[in-house]
Amino acid sequence: MSLTVRIGGAWRLTIGAALLAAALFAPGAAGQTASSSSLYMPRSITATYANGTRTMDGRPGPKYWENHGSYTMSLTAMPPDRTIRGTEQIAYQNNSPDTLRALIIRLFLNIHKPGAPRDGGTTPDYLTSGVHIDTFAVNGAATAWRDSPQFLTWQPVRLAAPLAPHDSVHLRFDWHYEISKRAGREGMLDSTTYYLAYFYPRVSVYDDYNGWDTMDFTDLQEFYNDFNDYDVTLNVPANYIVWGTGTLVDPASDLQSDALQKFQASFTSDSTIHVASGADVAAGRITVQQPVNHWHFTARNVPDVAFAVSNHYDWDAASVVVDDAAHRRASVQAAYNDTAADYHHMVRFAHHALDWLSHHWPGVPYPYEKSTVVQGSADMEYPMMVNDGSTPDTIFSRFVVEHEIAHTYFPFFMGINETRYAFMDEGWATTFEYLIGTSDLGAARATNFFKRFRVEGWISDPSPLEDLPIVTPADVLKDAAYGNNAYGKAALGYLALKQLLGDDTFKRCLHAFMDRWHGKHPTPWDFFYTFNDVSGRNLDWFWNSWFFSHAFIDLSITGARRRSNGWTVTLENVGGMPAPVDLVVRYTDATVDSVHETPAIWRTNLHRATVTVPAKKAVTSIALDHGIWMDADSTNDRWTVKR
Repeated sequence: MSLTVRIGGAWRLTIGAALLAAALFAPGAAGQTASSSSLYMPRSITATYANGTRTMDGRPGPKYWENHGSYTMSLTAMPPDRTIRGTEQIAYQNNSPDTLRALIIRLFLNIHKPGAPRDGGTTPDYLTSGVHIDTFAVNGAATAWRDSPQFLTWQPVRLAAPLAPHDSVHLRFDWHYEISKRAGREGMLDSTTYYLAYFYPRVSVYDDYNGWDTMDFTDLQEFYNDFNDYDVTLNVPANYIVWGTGTLVDPASDLQSDALQKFQASFTSDSTIHVASGADVAAGRITVQQPVNHWHFTARNVPDVAFAVSNHYDWDAASVVVDDAAHRRASVQAAYNDTAADYHHMVRFAHHALDWLSHHWPGVPYPYEKSTVVQGSADMEYPMMVNDGSTPDTIFSRFVVEHEIAHTYFPFFMGINETRYAFMDEGWATTFEYLIGTSDLGAARATNFFKRFRVEGWISDPSPLEDLPIVTPADVLKDAAYGNNAYGKAALGYLALKQLLGDDTFKRCLHAFMDRWHGKHPTPWDFFYTFNDVSGRNLDWFWNSWFFSHAFIDLSITGARRRSNGWTVTLENVGGMPAPVDLVVRYTDATVDSVHETPAIWRTNLHRATVTVPAKKAVTSIALDHGIWMDADSTNDRWTVKR
């Protein structure tokens, strides 16, 4: 039996229906789900529990699977020529229980084609003719490539022979594209400096809760990829350095002896080593002097690769111990124009970020071998690579790079679907950004940064879009609604949860989630149920309020009464969000006290709570102090004693 689903108005995807029938009609499946959680779940997510790919305690199920690809590529870039040419072989393994009669091939750089669905307008220097497939073969057989005008950033490819469960298919592509003159997440950083990202044809994700990922890339929402193995050779002229994801294989074939010695020394050095200057490169003292050098990189079990190429960037490097038990170091590198003053400190900033993130929050050793920060313009993360702009404010530069490096954990290590559940990666990166900022800059300055960049936009905008639940699929959100849900609101939810559980329990739950799901594809429900399971507490009331409701932060003081042991302050939760409570108590003798309550204060009654202020002295006023949990209406945040 088969089920035919109509996708995109024309193309038909036929899948086995037995699995779907089992999910919908399995005895007791609906009852088990309903009795285990009060959280809304889409029907596709509910089916995964019936199918045994996920479990209600937040673990991967006994039948969990994910597909895998091995990519071998040779890429040629010859700046200032803008044409990038590639040859690629993909061995794609179908680990699913389904027979795949077609594949979805991602061509992200078709976003540059005129008429592509984009989040906003663009300029002529952004546009190109997109990706051109020159030859295509399936299992060695030459196959016609057909670009359907209905699909741009992805294309369906029907297989002549269906791909059975636990079988593999071998694909070959020869392709080329013209790199965009306007650099964003990728493109020309200048006439001889290229950032190469999303540049290769790849098989889209086929997973247990969504089937084929056919979400259009619009240049707003981000990415979702399988964990793959990569073997990539970049062919570039002499005097061009290549930085990229993975291990640089045989650097002696690319670097002259002095540069090679400095590069190798950086792997055991905590101090910054200047491997090359732009002047060194221009003088021909860095790369091997042959017409074309072949920079060879390998990476295993990563969701993507990215590379930068330049003939005039400076190159700094060092390393840092990220795993004390194994004494494992990670390389830290930076590539930049010598005129970028902040980048002369960038290795030190990134070194600190890897050290702090590995040892504090999340407190998991940095999982990859290196991190390279390249001066670009996007403030964007990639596996082992960061594309950041340059600013005259070094504190802000550090703030940005800490956020981007934090993304190593979410989404890359954790395999998050950024396009649909952006709050699972941007929210966590923003959380870690705040925590490291508090450690580095102090609570007051970090709080001001957080309020300015992450919260003010949400709280100051009363439009309905700003109060959509955080769990709203990110691919249907735009502009500020997307940004607030993905970044500030989600981070506030995680930080409120940290207060609710306490640091020890929160970290234990977070580590359990990361241990269970790294290298896989967790959904929000896997996160929620893991925290319920590991904490031993039903946190559904908290999840419902923070992630599934239209609530916002607005607390008020509605009264205060003198008691024998102090004062009882009555609070109303106008917005319905269970935020922490901080009260500032001022006395007639000009002294000040504070009282703190975690979100647990709203556990039994989400709308009203009382706080006891053990004040033995005469009080003049009691006021709410919101900190990063900014309040939508501050006019009712203060109660004054009448004399």
